[in-house]
Amino acid sequence: KKKTVSFSTMPNDRKINSTAACISFMLEGCELKKVRSNSRMYSRFFVLDADMRSLRWEPSKKDSEKAKIEIKSVKEVRVGKKTPVLRSNGLSDQFPDECAFSIIYGDNYESLDLVAGSADVVSAWVMGLRYLVSYGKHTPEAPGTGHPSLRTSWISSVFDLADLEKSGRIPVSRAVQLIKALNPGMKASTIELKFKELQKASERPGAEVACDLFVEVYCELCTRPEIFFLMVQFSSNKEYLGLKDLLMFLEVEQGMEGVTEEKCLEIVSKYEPSKEGREKGYLAIDGFTRYLLSADCSIFDPQHRKVCQDMAQPLSHYYISSAHSACLLEDNFWGRSDISGYIGALGLGCRSIELVLWDGPEGEPVVYTSPSASSCVPFRTVVGLIDQHAFAASAYPLILCLVVRCSAPQQRLAAQCLRKTLGEKLYLDPPNPTASYLPSPEQLKGRILIKGKKLPDGCEDSEGEVSDEEEGWELARRLGQDDGESPEGGGPRRVRLSRELSELVSLCQAVPFQDFESSRRGQRYWEMCSFSEVEAGRFANECPAELVSYNKRFLSRVYPSPMRIDASNMNPQDFWKCGCQMVAMNYQTPGLMMDLNTGWFRQNGACGYVLRPAIMREEVSYFSANAKDSLPGVPAQLLHLKVISGQNLPKPKGSGAKGEVVEPYVCAEIHGIPADCAEHRTKTALQSGDNPVFDESLEFQINLPELAVLRFVVLDDDYIGDEFIAQYTIPFECLQPGYRHIPLQSLSGETLPHATLFVHVAITDRRGGGKGHRRGLAGRRGRRVREYTSTKATGIKAIDEVFRTATQPLREATDLRENVQNALVSFKELCGLTPAANMKQCILTVAAWLLHSDSTPSVTLNLAEKYPPMEAQGPIPDLLRKVLTAYETMIQTSRTLIESADAVYGKLIQAQQAGMDFHKELHRIEAKEGLRGRKLQKALESFAWNITVLKGQADLLKHAKAEALDNLWQIHNAGQSCGIGRNGSASPEPSRLRAPLEPIPE
Repeated sequence: KKKTVSFSTMPNDRKINSTAACISFMLEGCELKKVRSNSRMYSRFFVLDADMRSLRWEPSKKDSEKAKIEIKSVKEVRVGKKTPVLRSNGLSDQFPDECAFSIIYGDNYESLDLVAGSADVVSAWVMGLRYLVSYGKHTPEAPGTGHPSLRTSWISSVFDLADLEKSGRIPVSRAVQLIKALNPGMKASTIELKFKELQKASERPGAEVACDLFVEVYCELCTRPEIFFLMVQFSSNKEYLGLKDLLMFLEVEQGMEGVTEEKCLEIVSKYEPSKEGREKGYLAIDGFTRYLLSADCSIFDPQHRKVCQDMAQPLSHYYISSAHSACLLEDNFWGRSDISGYIGALGLGCRSIELVLWDGPEGEPVVYTSPSASSCVPFRTVVGLIDQHAFAASAYPLILCLVVRCSAPQQRLAAQCLRKTLGEKLYLDPPNPTASYLPSPEQLKGRILIKGKKLPDGCEDSEGEVSDEEEGWELARRLGQDDGESPEGGGPRRVRLSRELSELVSLCQAVPFQDFESSRRGQRYWEMCSFSEVEAGRFANECPAELVSYNKRFLSRVYPSPMRIDASNMNPQDFWKCGCQMVAMNYQTPGLMMDLNTGWFRQNGACGYVLRPAIMREEVSYFSANAKDSLPGVPAQLLHLKVISGQNLPKPKGSGAKGEVVEPYVCAEIHGIPADCAEHRTKTALQSGDNPVFDESLEFQINLPELAVLRFVVLDDDYIGDEFIAQYTIPFECLQPGYRHIPLQSLSGETLPHATLFVHVAITDRRGGGKGHRRGLAGRRGRRVREYTSTKATGIKAIDEVFRTATQPLREATDLRENVQNALVSFKELCGLTPAANMKQCILTVAAWLLHSDSTPSVTLNLAEKYPPMEAQGPIPDLLRKVLTAYETMIQTSRTLIESADAVYGKLIQAQQAGMDFHKELHRIEAKEGLRGRKLQKALESFAWNITVLKGQADLLKHAKAEALDNLWQIHNAGQSCGIGRNGSASPEPSRLRAPLEPIPE
């Protein structure tokens, strides 16, 4: 029977926050599980020798001299399940990844695989061992002695500045203020308690503290072990990051490209607190922590802080941030009308505002939703406000949705007010009858569009009757204001409309929706329909493909059900997934739905417009909003999240009387198409104070990344009344990889001061594939039969023959990509790295092994060749031999891909274009073939599927070639910088390899 691990944790009072603390811990020793190659685990006591030259374990059947590893023989220390033994199936579920580590040692690169009781214990051993290995034969100073470190000198200098009397002591109160000023989120009570504790321990009570005690308190309170551990991983001397160390961290972990030492020096100058560090280009733990907490290291990709999407597409190709009843501050029935609601919505980038016009008591129209509300706002006041704030947050067009509930004379006053106040901003040009789509947001910049009813073309009178929408009548009926005329025998309600108001409507003419077929045949591109959430929800469930197709050409607006009398919000994702552009939200009601809306619209410079996924815009494309798996031509991705720790978490706002301590846990939620919706939570951090450690890995598969939103919610497990602590919502496309702090927000969206979550983000392709489609990271493909994407029969012989020519190129494209992906994964695993590692990291890892050998490097990279071979000089150990074989396979598969991709790509595009030639004639061909009903629908679906697959697979192949070229550039770059490359003059030109990719035409 296999032994299993019994987990224990490091005592709570022990805080590993320095290399010295790690070495002290190793000198004391602790119990670890030793894993054998047969997957059995044995409990052993591991300890570092007093001379710090060997690591021993007992009991052991071996001679005591053999049950040890000399530190100088250690090649590498790996964290996680990074060796074949730890990855074996028998063990993978018995302990978490963060509790395992391996020591690679000896000339044969053997591995000692160990499992600890907690991630803290792993951190202590790994940090300590890496420190000792990096110093080689030079035994480090015993903990606490020798020359003061960069950090100690800086903290002492801070103390000296505060020591105004130059007595060598400062009052405790001043010391507390000083530490709080250096760490603004920390509670004064926590600092005071630590001073009392250390004063008592050192038997030095009193109202003043000396410099050494101040340094000790600062180091204990302000060192975050998880950041210290990270720094040690990349530091070449284990006390600070030099410029080369920082450059390596930014490139390898943070996924930054084009980083220079000059850029690193800028970071050091900006964040390193010590003058000596800034002068020498050293980033110590405090500067590193400041950098990781800064906006320069945000989880939100800075490219998305400004408008970064193509704004020249038709208006119907964008999601548009829309408000419903923006003037209300409370609920729909008893809410107060207040103009600040409009300012707030426009300030958030809202680009569609609803205005319900009622007859005012003084002969001019007013705006409010409830006649029983305590106040109403004159329409002219609202228009003046809109004129003032319309383009404060966004220059792109604002759509005013007029719901007319006032008489014709007051409508005329409203029209005059709009013309006079908005002037040139008002868009009044008639639609271009020869166009097929609406103008773009770029063309309509700075303009205000009126959405409303229009008098029929033949009407010459000053006013006339038009059909009305249901929106707003339910509320009017409840409040006794229902004066609309319903014709006998049912049918749409009729209302009077003045010519003046009708003439203001141009590109957003409101028309009633009949059915999708009628719209396809008769609706003009400038006409738009509004749907209640119930009606839109029915279409989304019963005929999602038709709703997506409808929204390619026409704008649609979805408004909340009148049953939502508490002004709660619908889930906008339910309608975004079907392409509905304007989902009207109650901006005054905070919560999950509003978080999704606000987070979503941040991704394009918060301008209120977000370009819809290409698969929803292309004239011919296959997309099912309710898909339960990956989509043709869209590469699915894996999101690897590690929730590491939380900082300065507040108590839940509405919680009842309880202690100050929260017991938090984190929920990570993905919102998107149904196939992507998922939620995972961490364990609860018990008795953790304000700074809990979670150290937990979560994983999500994302099938349509362009429509996915990630939301973090921090909740209290020990609550009375209210469990909500904080949240943060971010579109998947805006995530930056690497170690990031998340700025937590309150329920209403305000940033909570100093409250953060520390996480690690990695994005990989589901099938092993090179980069996450936008940015870097190779992932693991499961060992299963290879899946090939194929075309579907339409039932029309001529068309099927064209698509059949693509069968072989589709197989070739898949083989080219996946052969490289599988070779990459094997090479990375042998290097002891995760699938998220990049090529530069792999080469540097191999170089590090060779440099830790006593002999001269036995392996070199011949950089004179375009596809550099890795050549062995003389006999080499078995592990290195395997690494060389895997490298050779990876280079050969990459070469085949690079040299064959263009020809296969050409065949795929040729087949796609030949298929598109049939598109205009499709309906004539179908009629000739006699296809009707279900057969006709199936033929259209198969045609769209085939076009989507061919374009998607060609796109993937193009990206795979670009990545293979990028890997070659990284190999040359790493080979030159780490010393194992030779004949380096032929390094390929990075600008040539990294040429921007031309998008495939839609």
